[in-house]
Amino acid sequence: MATPTLTKHTVSGALGEILVDVRSAERKRPNPAVLVVHGFKGFKDWGMFPPFCERLARAGFTAVSLNLSGSGVDDEGTFARPERFGHNTFSAEQRDLDAVIEALDAGQLGVPRPSKLGIVGHSRGGGAAVLLAARSPRIDALVTWAAIASVRRWSPAEIEKWRAAGKIDIVNARTGQVLPMYLETLDDVERNADTTLDIEAAAGRVAIPWLLVHGSGDEAVPLAEADLLAAQGGG
Repeated sequence: MATPTLTKHTVSGALGEILVDVRSAERKRPNPAVLVVHGFKGFKDWGMFPPFCERLARAGFTAVSLNLSGSGVDDEGTFARPERFGHNTFSAEQRDLDAVIEALDAGQLGVPRPSKLGIVGHSRGGGAAVLLAARSPRIDALVTWAAIASVRRWSPAEIEKWRAAGKIDIVNARTGQVLPMYLETLDDVERNADTTLDIEAAAGRVAIPWLLVHGSGDEAVPLAEADLLAAQGGG
C-alpha cells in the first residue's frame, strides 16, 4: 500500500472555519473513511490523535480529523481564538460535523466520496458522535472513547454563578490559560438537553456497529456514563 499523505483543508462552520486534516494513501478511488472528533478543550493535534489517524490511514482508511469551529484552537495547537471557545455550544458542534460530512461527500477534502463512513469520538466528542450516529444515515460505524452520556455537566451552584456572571472561566491545565465560556452553552443545554441533545436517548436509537471504550480509572468522565450508554444498547 502507498504511504499516506496529509492534506489540510478548511470548511465553513457554525462559529468560523473548521480546520480539517485528511490522511490517506488513496486519493483517486473511494476508500472507507473515519471521522475523528476531539473532546472538550481537545483538538486534532492533541495527544493520541495524530498517530491514531496515521495508523488508520496505513490500514487503508481515509482519516479525517478536525478542530471544531468552537474549539478555539488554531492549526498550531494554540488556543488563539478564546472567544470562539466561549461561544461554542453542543448544537453548534452538530452543525460542524454535518458541514464536514457534506464537504467530504462533495469531494472537497482532497479525496473522493468515501465508500463507507465511520466516526470516532473522544469524551465530549464521543457524546457528539452518538448524537450524530443516531440521526444520520451516512454513519456506518461508531466508536466512542470515554464518551459523556449527558450534556448536563454542571452543578446547580455552578449554574447559578454562571448566570450571575454571564460566563464561567475554564482553566486549560496544559497551558494555564483561562478561557471564558459564555451563556450560549448553558442556554443550549437547558433548551435541548431533553430533545436534540439527549445522548442517552440517542444511544438507544443507534442501529449500527458500536465499539464503546472507557477506562475504569477515568477521572474526567466516570465509568458510570459508559454503563448508561451501554444500557441503552451501545457496545
